[in-house]
Amino acid sequence: MRKAYLAAVCAALLFVLATGPSSSQDKANQSGTSNTSETYRQLNLFGDVFERVRADYVTDISDEKLVEAAINGMLTSLDPHSSYMNAKSFRDMQVQTRGEFGGLGIEVSMENGIVKVVSPIDDTPAYRAGLLPNDLITHLDRQAVQGMTLPEAVEKMRGPVNSDIVLTIRRKGREPFDVTLTRAVIKIQSVRSRIEKDVGYVRITSFSEQTTAGVEHAVKDIREKAGEKLVGIVLDLRNNPGGLLDQAVKVSDAFLDRGEIVSTRARRSEDAQRFNAKPGDVAQNIPIVVLINGGSASASEIVAGALQDHRRAIIMGTKSFGKGSVQTIIPLGPHGAMRLTTAHYYTPSGRSIQQKGIEPDILVEQAKLETVAEAQRRREADLRGALKNPNDKDTPPQPTVVVPKPEEQKPGDDQDAPQEVPAQPEQDYQLLRAVDLLRGISLYQKAAK
Repeated sequence: MRKAYLAAVCAALLFVLATGPSSSQDKANQSGTSNTSETYRQLNLFGDVFERVRADYVTDISDEKLVEAAINGMLTSLDPHSSYMNAKSFRDMQVQTRGEFGGLGIEVSMENGIVKVVSPIDDTPAYRAGLLPNDLITHLDRQAVQGMTLPEAVEKMRGPVNSDIVLTIRRKGREPFDVTLTRAVIKIQSVRSRIEKDVGYVRITSFSEQTTAGVEHAVKDIREKAGEKLVGIVLDLRNNPGGLLDQAVKVSDAFLDRGEIVSTRARRSEDAQRFNAKPGDVAQNIPIVVLINGGSASASEIVAGALQDHRRAIIMGTKSFGKGSVQTIIPLGPHGAMRLTTAHYYTPSGRSIQQKGIEPDILVEQAKLETVAEAQRRREADLRGALKNPNDKDTPPQPTVVVPKPEEQKPGDDQDAPQEVPAQPEQDYQLLRAVDLLRGISLYQKAAK
C-alpha cells in the first residue's frame, strides 16, 4: 500500500515536470544537464526518505503534512520570497490583498522564538494600545509564545470580533507589562492624506486592490481644498512593504503622462513585459517629493524608481529595501497555492534594484531615535539566499545630496543630553525637509517668472 502511495506521489511529480511551462527535455536543453533518468533517481531518493520518515519517526505524522513540508522546503530553498501556502494561508493572503481581515492590526515576525512587532497598523486595536515596532510579545493570554511557530501565534491572536486577548510585552528600558486588546475587523485604509498649509501629504501604507483609487481621490481632494495655494505633494512610501504589482504600475501612471513605468524580465525572453504610462497626470505637473526608507520595498520601489527616472519627483530619505523580484501566485486547486519568483523588474532606465535599492536624490536621515531603528533594519541583501542583481555591472551612482541629521546641525550640543528631536508625526524631520523643499521650489519658480 505504501509503495503504491509513493509511486503515485512520484508519478504526480513527474507529470508536473513534464507538463509545466516547458517540457523536461526543453529544460535539459536550456541548462545543458541530464535527462529524465536522473530525475527518476532523484525522485526515488525522495521516496526512500519519505517512506523512512513515515515508518520510523518518533511520532506519527500525516502524509499531507510531510508532503507540504517537502514542497515548502523546495520552494524556500530557492530564494527568501518563494514559498508554499496551504489552503488556509492562501485564503488569508487573498483577504489581505483585498485590504480587509480580522485581528489586532499588527504586523509581526519571529525572532529567536519570540513574536516581534514589525509595525502596528494605523487606527487598529494594536495602534491605539500603543504597541511599538520592536516590541516583543512573550505571552498570549498568559501562554508562552516560545515553542509556537509564527503562524500558530498569528492564529491565536485572531479570533471573534469584540473578544479580548492579553498580550505580555517586553520593551527595551521597561519591565514586562500586559496589554489587553479587543479584536476587531481590520480594514486596511492603504491611503491617507492631509494638507500641510500649502503642501499636500499622501501616505501609502501598502499596495492593495483599492490603493490607486485611494491615491487619485486623495490628490483630487487636496487640489480642491488647497486650490491655487498648493505648491506640491509629498508622497510618503516609508515603511511600505509593497503589495500588488498592478497597483504599483497604476499609481505610477497616475503621476506620469508618458513613458515606461517598469519592465519585467523572466527566464524566457518571450515572457518579458513592459508597462507604459497613459496620458493624464492627476497632480497636473505640480512638484512631488517621494519619501522612502529601508522599509520601502517591492511595489514602493517600482513607484519611486519610475518617478525618479522620469524626473517627475525628487526622491528623499534613505536607501530603500532592495527587493527587485516579481512573485507570481500560482493556485494549486484545493491544496492552496505557491508563491514563485518568476522575474526581475527594472526601472525605466534599465536599473535592477535587487539588493541595491533606490538611492534617494537627497539623503535625509530621520531624527536620532528613528535612525537607530533604521540602522538595525534588515534589507534584501541581508536575507539568506537572496537573488543576486542581474545587472553584471553596477549602474552609475545617482548624484545624492546629503542633508545633515538634526543632531549634526548643533555641534555644540551635548549628545548625551535629551535631544530636541521630535517623534510626533507633525514633527517628522524627513517630512519637514520635504515640505521645506517644495516651498523652496515654489519660491524659485515665482522668482524666475
